Amino acid sequence: MEKVCGVSPLRALGLLVDELEQVCFNLSQFERESNLMIMQADAIVDIPAERVKFFGTTGRMLLPSPATLKAAIADIPAGQLVTTDRLRQRLAAQFKVEAVCPVTTRRSLKALAQSGDSPYWRVINADGGLNADYPGGVTAHADHLREEGVTIDVSGKKPKVSDYQTYLQR
Repeated sequence: MEKVCGVSPLRALGLLVDELEQVCFNLSQFERESNLMIMQADAIVDIPAERVKFFGTTGRMLLPSPATLKAAIADIPAGQLVTTDRLRQRLAAQFKVEAVCPVTTRRSLKALAQSGDSPYWRVINADGGLNADYPGGVTAHADHLREEGVTIDVSGKKPKVSDYQTYLQR
C-alpha cells in the first residue's frame, strides 16, 4: 500500500474515523447548547450594529424569556389574538426599549408552547398566518383557535385566521 502525505492508508482511515467522531461529538454538543439557548431570564442589550438597518434605529433591545411572553399572553382573552409584531411592540413599550428581538421572541414562544403552560395559540403571525412551530403544527393551532370561536381560512396555500384584524386584542 502506498503512503498518502506520508501516512499509510490504514492510518489515514483511522484519522478520518477519529475526525468523524469529533465532528459528531461537536454537532451533538452544539445541539445541546442550542436547546439551552432559550432565555431563562430577560436581557436588555444594545442593538447590534448589523441589525440597526433592520430595526431602523440604534438603542436597546429586549431578549424576552418564555416567562415574559407567558405574562403578556395571559392578558389576552379567549377569542382574541395578538400578532407577533404587535406583541413585540407592546413588550418594547413595557420595557422601554427601542426593539424586541424577533428571533428570541420566536424561540421563547416555541418553548412556551411546548410547555403547554399558557394559551400560546392566541399569538399568530403578522399576516394572520398560523404558527407551524407550535405543538401539532398549524392543524393543532387552528383547532385551538376554532375552539375559541375564531374562523380559519383554509382556501389559500397556508391556513390563516379569516379577517384576523377583527380578532386582535384592543
